[in-house]
Amino acid sequence: MPRYGVNSAAARGLCLCHGCGLLSRVHPEEDGACPRCGAALHLRRPAALQRCWALLLAAMISYLPANLLPIMETTALTGVQRDTIMSGVVYLWNNDSWPLALVVFTASVLVPLLKILVLLLLLCSVQWRWSWAPRQRTRLYRMIEVIGPWSMLDIFVVALMVALVQWQSLASIKAGPGAIAFGAVVVLTMLAAMSFDPRMIWDPVEEDDEQ
Repeated sequence: MPRYGVNSAAARGLCLCHGCGLLSRVHPEEDGACPRCGAALHLRRPAALQRCWALLLAAMISYLPANLLPIMETTALTGVQRDTIMSGVVYLWNNDSWPLALVVFTASVLVPLLKILVLLLLLCSVQWRWSWAPRQRTRLYRMIEVIGPWSMLDIFVVALMVALVQWQSLASIKAGPGAIAFGAVVVLTMLAAMSFDPRMIWDPVEEDDEQ
């Protein structure tokens, strides 16, 4: 059974419904159902740590091919050109489009890496039951929830370019293997963030307050 602080809502059998937000009372040793919407109630998400670790490790494995493999392949009369994320950033920078280069670099390289590092920090802190800076760690979790969808910028750009070029019949553009790996990183980090239960951050704090 998980350890809850005496002053915590979980120790009193109180739980917020993830479906409608109703505060309900459940038995500490068993899950119930929301009386208003019927959704399952959990004092803590079942196997949240294990699920989040698995998704995060898969995202970390996919991060390297996402940045090393071609994300876009262009076939024209002059030949075939394969571009990675970084080669696209360098091309934009060298052609005096540095604002767009910074946007692509931030959204496609820094943001996924930031999400992975923050999730790694949160998981280690919960796994080792740190009581350090719980408010700041909770804000970090909220931040990666907000910025999650913005990591899909490169996929949107590739899809738009494919549609425009194919429509004008100028060349043939298709997504490369890097795009699949990059999409996997974005989806896996979003699922990992959804699987994480931020209430676990506060459990060690409650235990320290009791001592």
